[in-house]
Amino acid sequence: MSQEFALPQVAKHADILRLLQADLPALLRLLAGFGLELVRLPSGTQIPCSYWGDSEAGLQGARLLARPDTPLHSILHEASHFICMDPARRAALDRDAGGDDAEESAVCYLQVLLGDALPGVGRERMFADMDAWGYSFRLGSTRAWFEGDAADARAWLVLYGILSDGGELTGTTRL
Repeated sequence: MSQEFALPQVAKHADILRLLQADLPALLRLLAGFGLELVRLPSGTQIPCSYWGDSEAGLQGARLLARPDTPLHSILHEASHFICMDPARRAALDRDAGGDDAEESAVCYLQVLLGDALPGVGRERMFADMDAWGYSFRLGSTRAWFEGDAADARAWLVLYGILSDGGELTGTTRL
């Protein structure tokens, strides 16, 4: 995505929940539980290791980088990449999380569940923010995909121990 497309996108989505609006202690606890450190950058600075640039979160090793205007869904998406990747990829992580389509679907599913784990966020807000930002699912919305077409993503998360058989977060990363 070029800067010409990213900058208008941010202005267009001013109502999306941002880091500065999040319950920071709860977010820090959630991320730390998976071995992630949130590095908060000053407003207006470039976010290192951001795959998409602009206000999108960056990943470098076990560091998730964001500034006050970073969308919370971006932070949770990148955290989900970290959680879903194997240890070798996690150790070499520098901007590009990689992974295949099955893993990307699992990341999106987990992102919604992480939203549920944060006070004042929840899956409804994740559905709305992901749709507003432009996530694309074949059933037309994040909610429709999550509720009706994401069994494979859920199964992937169970297979790798990130979710229990009952669909609850286990609190562990992929081994």
